[in-house]
Amino acid sequence: MISSMTGYGSASRQVSLGAGVVADLQVECRAVNSRFLDLGFRLPDECRGAEPALREMATHSLSRGKVEFRAAWRVNSGAAGAAKSNPHALGALQQDRLDALYTLQEKAQEAFPKAQGLSIAEVLRWPGIVSEPRGEEEGWIAATVEAGRAALEALIESRNSEGKALVGVLTNITSKMREIVKVIEPKVPEYVSQYQKKLTERLSEALAAQEQAKSGTQLMERIRQEVVLYAVRIDIAEEFARLKTHLQAVDTALAGKGPVGKRLDFLMQELNREANTLSSKSVSEECTQAALELKLLIEQMREQVQNLE
Repeated sequence: MISSMTGYGSASRQVSLGAGVVADLQVECRAVNSRFLDLGFRLPDECRGAEPALREMATHSLSRGKVEFRAAWRVNSGAAGAAKSNPHALGALQQDRLDALYTLQEKAQEAFPKAQGLSIAEVLRWPGIVSEPRGEEEGWIAATVEAGRAALEALIESRNSEGKALVGVLTNITSKMREIVKVIEPKVPEYVSQYQKKLTERLSEALAAQEQAKSGTQLMERIRQEVVLYAVRIDIAEEFARLKTHLQAVDTALAGKGPVGKRLDFLMQELNREANTLSSKSVSEECTQAALELKLLIEQMREQVQNLE
């Protein structure tokens, strides 16, 4: 299935921190456009060990896009409330450090009698006084990998959905381009005939002027210039043929599977080249307008193709 390079997925898992405390872990996977596969990770220290596994999963499943994994966690409020009756569930006071802090406070107050003592909140926030449960490293890694896999699957699903929508948009644009070619191509002989008539009139005027000037060299040079210009301008059948071939290649790519973004980007360049040539060789105002409409549609396709993997 053809997929977009942009998408989002998220998943959550729970991690046991011990003593009845549970952490809710949330992993997000975001992707935007990129020429290659560019992976980034913003993980808390507890989840760092899961990065190699996440990288391997993403490399195996994706080929292009700037992909970022983000993880965050917080203590489950319900589990924390149930554990309030157990002081060890929320953290254990380090008695030795508490005694040392008390001694330091007494010495400080002896040196500075007017200094205020530490509040309970300040004591609890003092580094090393309270040790919070963190859980086992293996539990964090396993939960991060599981949540990351689920988030990646959700990302892929969203990319596939968007890719399907983009295929519909691109197919609609190629249909419009075919309609333009279908209308203009049969009229080319008429345009050529009209231009040939104008050329004949110009040559007649040149001949009349030459008869007055009595100079054969000037006449032949004027005729040569007009004929060369005529030959260049009328040769657009090849451009129409290549244009239709490229459109067929686009439809074939869109009907296939797997990464097609780079191939379609190349085809956009080829289509644009043919449209530019049609514009430069135009022999009528209608043909010029058709070439401009083709270029506009090609530019619309190019913008959408940039999103495809």
